[in-house]
Amino acid sequence: MYLFDEPEAALSPPRQLSVLTLLHRLVYHHSQIIIATHSPILLAYPNARIYQFTADGITEIKYTDTGHYRITKDFLNRHERMLEMLLAAEAEDLRSKERK
Repeated sequence: MYLFDEPEAALSPPRQLSVLTLLHRLVYHHSQIIIATHSPILLAYPNARIYQFTADGITEIKYTDTGHYRITKDFLNRHERMLEMLLAAEAEDLRSKERK
């Protein structure tokens, strides 16, 4: 049995893909693996059971319903618009603080 706590920390996306191949090798050899992760890449492992922890409890969730998947997908599909919205909001917040 293997327990991993955010193994993607400090790993580039290509290295996260390499971790997927390592995980697959472990699964092939009948290892049990529990991973705490925020990585949409690692969450995509085939047939993985994904659990979401919230104030309401623990529930199983589909990969495409995870917040990490949705945010990453939205950003990659509309990165220019997302950056525009994020940076405009930040600029307004800074101006508001300067006025005080």
